Amino acid sequence: MLNVAVKAARSAGSIINRAALDVEAVRISQKQVNDFVTEVDHASEKVIIETLLTAYPDHGILAEESGSEHGARNADHVWIIDPLDGTTNFIHGFPVYCVSIALAVRGKIEQAVIYDPSRNDLFTATKGRGAYLNERRIRVSKRTRLQECLISTGFPFRKGDNFNAYLQMMGDVMQRTAGLRRPGAAALDLAYVAAGYSDGFFETGLQPWDMAAGSLLVTEAGGLVGNFTGEADYLDQKECLAGTPRIYGQLVSILGKYSKFAGAGDKAAVRQAGAPVDNDVTGEVLDEEGPDAPTEAPTGTRDDDAPF
Repeated sequence: MLNVAVKAARSAGSIINRAALDVEAVRISQKQVNDFVTEVDHASEKVIIETLLTAYPDHGILAEESGSEHGARNADHVWIIDPLDGTTNFIHGFPVYCVSIALAVRGKIEQAVIYDPSRNDLFTATKGRGAYLNERRIRVSKRTRLQECLISTGFPFRKGDNFNAYLQMMGDVMQRTAGLRRPGAAALDLAYVAAGYSDGFFETGLQPWDMAAGSLLVTEAGGLVGNFTGEADYLDQKECLAGTPRIYGQLVSILGKYSKFAGAGDKAAVRQAGAPVDNDVTGEVLDEEGPDAPTEAPTGTRDDDAPF
């Protein structure tokens, strides 16, 4: 299954690389403010789906552009696809984008491929068998002190995003780290955490296809992935935090209060600092009597099958 996913990713990468030779000729449309889709996204997604369903016609599909339109309904095996993560980078000729393909079996991610066509970097992972970059085993970084770490994130760009809360989050992290980066492709950000290029990553508003493949890479490389309070059930929660085990715990202590699962006390503290607390930092602003989750935040969870 991993080999088929690699074949699909490379086929999509070829389409992307050809289009990158003349980006200005690519037709672009806008799904919403600052959220673009191109003919390259659609062509890449089509070739990925065709490759996967030719090999596994009974599998399901969840893709960014076509949703669950293709593939079998209610299948145990579901391919989660982002045909071009970093579309805004791509249409500007900024070479940070990738193809992301993951396989979920009964809701658990078991295979992952992230392919960076501009660098010909292929990240792969199979549950319980480790993570690899171009067939070389990769591990998360060994840094344990947050002030020495490089952390990546995503900036708000959607209508309704709570910019004040984002600025507060970034300010809290910037003051405690060696640097904060915003490359612009969440799947690649997660792959870079797995490879040890960065030490952690956080972002809100993400969809399952942004996180699925990268999350398996991180856990198979010895890292942790969850929501801002450290809980592992994050794929549909629109908030993602990843990092090395020690750094992950330190980021949870900083970012947990911004989570929609934060307790009333944490939300009040954020309010007093000047940022209204959103339901998910991208949606409706809650008042102080809004819904709250348990006040105790777990320190993190990991895939027990992932080797350290």
